[in-house]
Amino acid sequence: MTGTDPAALAAFIGNQRAEHHVPHRLACRVLGVSESWFYKWRDKPTTAREVRRGQLADAIRQIFEKSGGTYGSPKVWLLLIRAGWRVSVNTVARLMAELGLAGRKIRRRGGLTRPGKRPAFADFVRRDFTADAPDQVWCGDMTEIATGEGKLYLATVIDLFSRRLLGYAMGARHDAELVVASLNMAAATRGGDVKGVIFHSDRGSEYVSRRFRWACRRLGVTQSMGRVGSCFDNAVSEAFNSVLKVEYVHRHTFATRTEARLRIATWITAFYNTHRLHSVCGYRSPIDYEHDHRANSALELAA
Repeated sequence: MTGTDPAALAAFIGNQRAEHHVPHRLACRVLGVSESWFYKWRDKPTTAREVRRGQLADAIRQIFEKSGGTYGSPKVWLLLIRAGWRVSVNTVARLMAELGLAGRKIRRRGGLTRPGKRPAFADFVRRDFTADAPDQVWCGDMTEIATGEGKLYLATVIDLFSRRLLGYAMGARHDAELVVASLNMAAATRGGDVKGVIFHSDRGSEYVSRRFRWACRRLGVTQSMGRVGSCFDNAVSEAFNSVLKVEYVHRHTFATRTEARLRIATWITAFYNTHRLHSVCGYRSPIDYEHDHRANSALELAA
Protein backbone atom coordinates (compact mmCIF):
# COMPACT_ATOMS: atom_id res chain seq x y z
CA MET A 1 0.00 0.00 0.00
CA THR A 2 3.04 2.28 -0.26
CA GLY A 3 2.24 5.68 -1.76
CA THR A 4 -1.50 5.35 -1.15
CA ASP A 5 -3.32 8.59 -0.38
CA PRO A 6 -4.12 8.57 3.38
CA ALA A 7 -7.64 9.85 2.87
CA ALA A 8 -8.36 7.19 0.27
CA LEU A 9 -6.86 4.51 2.51
CA ALA A 10 -8.95 5.56 5.49
CA ALA A 11 -12.07 5.71 3.34
CA PHE A 12 -11.32 2.20 2.07
CA ILE A 13 -11.07 0.89 5.63
CA GLY A 14 -14.38 2.51 6.49
CA ASN A 15 -16.03 1.02 3.41
CA GLN A 16 -14.83 -2.47 4.29
CA ARG A 17 -16.48 -2.11 7.66
CA ALA A 18 -19.73 -0.77 6.20
CA GLU A 19 -20.06 -3.08 3.18
CA HIS A 20 -18.49 -6.34 4.36
CA HIS A 21 -18.76 -6.06 8.17
CA VAL A 22 -14.97 -6.32 8.47
CA PRO A 23 -13.80 -5.03 11.92
CA HIS A 24 -11.67 -1.89 11.73
CA ARG A 25 -8.95 -3.62 13.73
CA LEU A 26 -8.69 -6.47 11.21
CA ALA A 27 -8.81 -4.15 8.21
CA CYS A 28 -6.04 -1.97 9.64
CA ARG A 29 -3.89 -5.01 10.39
CA VAL A 30 -4.30 -6.38 6.85
CA LEU A 31 -3.40 -3.03 5.30
CA GLY A 32 -0.44 -2.46 7.60
CA VAL A 33 -1.66 0.70 9.37
CA SER A 34 -2.25 1.38 13.05
CA GLU A 35 -5.78 1.39 14.40
CA SER A 36 -5.07 4.60 16.34
CA TRP A 37 -4.07 6.37 13.08
CA PHE A 38 -7.36 5.34 11.46
CA TYR A 39 -9.50 6.66 14.35
CA LYS A 40 -7.46 9.86 14.49
CA TRP A 41 -8.08 10.41 10.77
CA ARG A 42 -11.79 9.50 11.03
CA ASP A 43 -12.45 11.87 13.93
CA LYS A 44 -10.46 14.84 12.68
CA PRO A 45 -12.52 18.00 11.90
CA THR A 46 -13.38 18.73 8.28
CA THR A 47 -11.19 21.48 6.85
CA ALA A 48 -12.48 24.48 4.94
CA ARG A 49 -10.69 23.19 1.85
CA GLU A 50 -12.51 19.85 2.05
CA VAL A 51 -15.86 21.62 2.48
CA ARG A 52 -15.19 23.80 -0.56
CA ARG A 53 -14.13 20.79 -2.60
CA GLY A 54 -17.37 19.01 -1.71
CA GLN A 55 -19.43 22.07 -2.62
CA LEU A 56 -17.56 22.40 -5.91
CA ALA A 57 -18.19 18.74 -6.71
CA ASP A 58 -21.91 19.25 -6.03
CA ALA A 59 -22.00 22.33 -8.27
CA ILE A 60 -20.24 20.42 -11.06
CA ARG A 61 -22.72 17.54 -10.78
CA GLN A 62 -25.68 19.93 -10.96
CA ILE A 63 -24.36 21.71 -14.07
CA PHE A 64 -23.51 18.41 -15.75
CA GLU A 65 -26.91 16.90 -15.00
CA LYS A 66 -28.74 20.07 -16.12
CA SER A 67 -26.94 19.79 -19.47
CA GLY A 68 -28.33 16.29 -19.87
CA GLY A 69 -24.89 14.81 -19.25
CA THR A 70 -23.42 16.47 -22.34
CA TYR A 71 -21.15 19.30 -21.17
CA GLY A 72 -17.41 18.75 -20.98
CA SER A 73 -15.10 20.54 -18.54
CA PRO A 74 -14.73 23.82 -20.55
CA LYS A 75 -18.47 24.57 -20.52
CA VAL A 76 -18.89 23.39 -16.93
CA TRP A 77 -15.96 25.63 -15.91
CA LEU A 78 -17.48 28.62 -17.72
CA LEU A 79 -20.81 28.23 -15.92
CA LEU A 80 -19.00 27.90 -12.58
CA ILE A 81 -17.14 31.15 -13.24
CA ARG A 82 -20.41 32.89 -14.11
CA ALA A 83 -21.86 31.59 -10.84
CA GLY A 84 -19.01 33.21 -8.90
CA TRP A 85 -16.61 30.29 -8.42
CA ARG A 86 -12.86 30.92 -8.56
CA VAL A 87 -11.45 27.71 -9.99
CA SER A 88 -9.24 26.65 -12.89
CA VAL A 89 -10.50 24.65 -15.85
CA ASN A 90 -7.86 22.00 -15.06
CA THR A 91 -9.28 21.54 -11.56
CA VAL A 92 -12.76 21.15 -13.02
CA ALA A 93 -11.50 18.59 -15.53
CA ARG A 94 -9.76 16.63 -12.79
CA LEU A 95 -12.82 16.63 -10.53
CA MET A 96 -15.08 15.59 -13.38
CA ALA A 97 -12.76 12.66 -14.12
CA GLU A 98 -12.83 11.64 -10.44
CA LEU A 99 -16.63 11.87 -10.43
CA GLY A 100 -16.90 9.86 -13.67
CA LEU A 101 -18.54 12.72 -15.57
CA ALA A 102 -17.69 12.90 -19.27
CA GLY A 103 -19.38 14.86 -22.07
CA ARG A 104 -20.55 13.17 -25.25
CA LYS A 105 -18.41 13.03 -28.38
CA ILE A 106 -19.73 13.92 -31.83
CA ARG A 107 -20.08 11.05 -34.28
CA ARG A 108 -20.28 11.18 -38.04
CA ARG A 109 -23.59 10.34 -39.65
CA GLY A 110 -24.81 9.24 -43.04
CA GLY A 111 -26.64 11.78 -45.18
CA LEU A 112 -30.18 11.81 -46.54
CA THR A 113 -29.42 14.03 -49.52
CA ARG A 114 -30.79 12.81 -52.84
CA PRO A 115 -29.94 15.28 -55.62
CA GLY A 116 -33.00 16.71 -57.31
CA LYS A 117 -33.56 16.76 -61.05
CA ARG A 118 -34.30 20.50 -61.24
CA PRO A 119 -31.48 23.07 -61.57
CA ALA A 120 -29.86 24.09 -58.29
CA PHE A 121 -29.36 27.63 -57.01
CA ALA A 122 -26.05 29.45 -56.66
CA ASP A 123 -24.06 29.22 -53.44
CA PHE A 124 -24.24 32.66 -51.79
CA VAL A 125 -22.74 31.44 -48.50
CA ARG A 126 -19.51 29.78 -49.71
CA ARG A 127 -18.79 28.25 -46.31
CA ASP A 128 -18.96 31.61 -44.52
CA PHE A 129 -21.34 30.60 -41.76
CA THR A 130 -21.47 33.97 -40.02
CA ALA A 131 -23.98 36.80 -39.96
CA ASP A 132 -23.95 40.28 -38.45
CA ALA A 133 -27.58 40.22 -37.34
CA PRO A 134 -30.59 37.88 -37.13
CA ASP A 135 -32.48 36.97 -40.31
CA GLN A 136 -29.67 37.61 -42.76
CA VAL A 137 -28.87 33.96 -43.51
CA TRP A 138 -30.72 30.80 -42.49
CA CYS A 139 -29.71 27.23 -43.21
CA GLY A 140 -31.63 23.97 -43.23
CA ASP A 141 -31.28 20.23 -43.55
CA MET A 142 -33.06 16.95 -42.83
CA THR A 143 -32.13 14.04 -40.59
CA GLU A 144 -33.77 10.79 -39.49
CA ILE A 145 -34.58 9.43 -36.02
CA ALA A 146 -35.27 5.78 -35.27
CA THR A 147 -38.48 4.89 -33.39
CA GLY A 148 -40.34 1.70 -32.58
CA GLU A 149 -42.75 2.50 -35.44
CA GLY A 150 -40.00 3.20 -37.98
CA LYS A 151 -38.08 6.28 -39.04
CA LEU A 152 -39.12 9.82 -38.16
CA TYR A 153 -37.71 12.59 -40.34
CA LEU A 154 -36.85 16.04 -39.01
CA ALA A 155 -36.46 19.18 -41.16
CA THR A 156 -34.84 22.22 -39.56
CA VAL A 157 -34.24 25.95 -40.14
CA ILE A 158 -31.38 27.62 -38.23
CA ASP A 159 -30.38 31.29 -38.04
CA LEU A 160 -26.63 31.55 -38.68
CA PHE A 161 -26.35 34.63 -36.46
CA SER A 162 -27.39 32.96 -33.21
CA ARG A 163 -27.67 29.26 -34.16
CA ARG A 164 -31.26 29.46 -32.96
CA LEU A 165 -33.54 26.77 -34.35
CA LEU A 166 -36.32 28.91 -35.79
CA GLY A 167 -38.40 26.24 -37.48
CA TYR A 168 -38.74 22.49 -37.53
CA ALA A 169 -41.15 19.86 -38.79
CA MET A 170 -41.28 16.11 -38.27
CA GLY A 171 -43.02 13.36 -40.21
CA ALA A 172 -42.90 9.78 -41.44
CA ARG A 173 -41.71 10.85 -44.92
CA HIS A 174 -38.91 13.16 -46.00
CA ASP A 175 -40.57 15.20 -48.70
CA ALA A 176 -41.16 18.77 -49.83
CA GLU A 177 -44.10 19.18 -47.47
CA LEU A 178 -41.80 18.71 -44.48
CA VAL A 179 -39.23 21.32 -45.51
CA VAL A 180 -41.95 23.80 -46.44
CA ALA A 181 -43.53 23.33 -42.99
CA SER A 182 -40.20 24.01 -41.28
CA LEU A 183 -39.70 27.17 -43.37
CA ASN A 184 -43.20 28.41 -42.57
CA MET A 185 -42.60 27.87 -38.86
CA ALA A 186 -39.34 29.85 -39.06
CA ALA A 187 -41.15 32.71 -40.77
CA ALA A 188 -43.88 32.64 -38.11
CA THR A 189 -41.25 32.69 -35.35
CA ARG A 190 -39.88 35.91 -36.86
CA GLY A 191 -43.31 37.52 -37.12
CA GLY A 192 -44.05 36.69 -40.76
CA ASP A 193 -41.93 39.35 -42.49
CA VAL A 194 -38.70 37.63 -43.57
CA LYS A 195 -38.22 39.23 -46.97
CA GLY A 196 -34.56 39.34 -47.96
CA VAL A 197 -33.42 36.32 -45.93
CA ILE A 198 -31.02 33.93 -47.67
CA PHE A 199 -31.89 30.27 -47.07
CA HIS A 200 -28.95 27.90 -47.56
CA SER A 201 -29.29 24.13 -47.96
CA ASP A 202 -27.86 21.16 -49.81
CA ARG A 203 -29.17 20.16 -53.24
CA GLY A 204 -31.62 17.57 -51.95
CA SER A 205 -34.72 16.92 -54.01
CA GLU A 206 -36.92 18.47 -51.29
CA TYR A 207 -35.12 21.82 -51.51
CA VAL A 208 -35.13 22.03 -55.32
CA SER A 209 -38.77 20.97 -55.49
CA ARG A 210 -41.39 23.25 -56.99
CA ARG A 211 -43.27 23.45 -53.69
CA PHE A 212 -40.27 24.69 -51.74
CA ARG A 213 -39.31 27.18 -54.46
CA TRP A 214 -42.81 28.63 -54.37
CA ALA A 215 -42.74 28.84 -50.58
CA CYS A 216 -39.45 30.78 -50.68
CA ARG A 217 -40.74 33.07 -53.42
CA ARG A 218 -43.94 33.80 -51.47
CA LEU A 219 -41.92 34.79 -48.38
CA GLY A 220 -39.32 36.76 -50.30
CA VAL A 221 -36.56 34.32 -49.32
CA THR A 222 -33.57 33.80 -51.62
CA GLN A 223 -32.34 30.23 -51.97
CA SER A 224 -28.67 29.26 -51.82
CA MET A 225 -27.21 25.78 -52.23
CA GLY A 226 -23.90 24.04 -51.62
CA ARG A 227 -22.32 21.42 -53.81
CA VAL A 228 -23.52 17.84 -54.12
CA GLY A 229 -21.93 15.46 -51.62
CA SER A 230 -20.08 18.14 -49.62
CA CYS A 231 -21.18 18.21 -45.98
CA PHE A 232 -18.84 21.14 -45.34
CA ASP A 233 -20.95 23.36 -47.60
CA ASN A 234 -23.79 23.07 -45.05
CA ALA A 235 -21.69 22.57 -41.95
CA VAL A 236 -23.93 24.34 -39.42
CA SER A 237 -26.96 22.19 -40.21
CA GLU A 238 -24.79 19.08 -40.18
CA ALA A 239 -23.39 20.11 -36.80
CA PHE A 240 -26.87 20.57 -35.34
CA ASN A 241 -27.91 17.12 -36.53
CA SER A 242 -24.85 15.64 -34.81
CA VAL A 243 -25.54 17.52 -31.58
CA LEU A 244 -29.16 16.37 -31.59
CA LYS A 245 -28.15 12.75 -32.11
CA VAL A 246 -25.24 12.65 -29.63
CA GLU A 247 -26.71 14.78 -26.87
CA TYR A 248 -30.29 13.51 -26.99
CA VAL A 249 -31.49 10.96 -29.54
CA HIS A 250 -28.79 8.34 -28.98
CA ARG A 251 -29.46 8.46 -25.25
CA HIS A 252 -33.17 7.68 -25.49
CA THR A 253 -35.51 5.19 -27.10
CA PHE A 254 -38.82 6.19 -28.64
CA ALA A 255 -41.67 3.68 -28.83
CA THR A 256 -43.67 5.73 -31.32
CA ARG A 257 -43.18 8.61 -33.73
CA THR A 258 -45.52 10.72 -31.63
CA GLU A 259 -43.38 10.18 -28.54
CA ALA A 260 -40.22 11.08 -30.46
CA ARG A 261 -41.85 14.18 -31.93
CA LEU A 262 -42.99 15.49 -28.54
CA ARG A 263 -39.74 14.78 -26.72
CA ILE A 264 -37.50 16.21 -29.43
CA ALA A 265 -39.65 19.36 -29.65
CA THR A 266 -39.33 19.74 -25.89
CA TRP A 267 -35.55 19.35 -26.07
CA ILE A 268 -35.35 22.02 -28.76
CA THR A 269 -37.53 24.58 -26.99
CA ALA A 270 -36.63 23.88 -23.35
CA PHE A 271 -32.90 23.27 -23.74
CA TYR A 272 -31.27 23.85 -27.12
CA ASN A 273 -32.66 27.32 -27.86
CA THR A 274 -32.89 28.54 -24.27
CA HIS A 275 -30.02 27.01 -22.29
CA ARG A 276 -27.42 25.23 -24.41
CA LEU A 277 -24.14 27.18 -24.62
CA HIS A 278 -22.72 27.93 -28.07
CA SER A 279 -19.15 29.07 -28.67
CA VAL A 280 -20.31 31.23 -31.60
CA CYS A 281 -22.60 33.07 -29.18
CA GLY A 282 -19.85 33.75 -26.65
CA TYR A 283 -20.99 30.69 -24.73
CA ARG A 284 -24.55 31.92 -24.35
CA SER A 285 -27.77 30.31 -25.48
CA PRO A 286 -29.17 31.36 -28.88
CA ILE A 287 -32.10 33.24 -27.38
CA ASP A 288 -29.92 35.01 -24.78
CA TYR A 289 -27.53 35.99 -27.57
CA GLU A 290 -30.35 37.49 -29.62
CA HIS A 291 -31.72 39.36 -26.59
CA ASP A 292 -28.28 40.85 -25.90
CA HIS A 293 -27.95 41.86 -29.55
CA ARG A 294 -31.31 43.65 -29.52
CA ALA A 295 -30.47 45.43 -26.26
CA ASN A 296 -27.09 46.59 -27.58
CA SER A 297 -28.66 47.75 -30.85
CA ALA A 298 -31.25 49.78 -28.92
CA LEU A 299 -28.51 51.44 -26.84
CA GLU A 300 -26.57 52.32 -29.99
CA LEU A 301 -29.65 53.91 -31.55
CA ALA A 302 -30.39 55.88 -28.40
CA ALA A 303 -26.81 57.19 -28.12
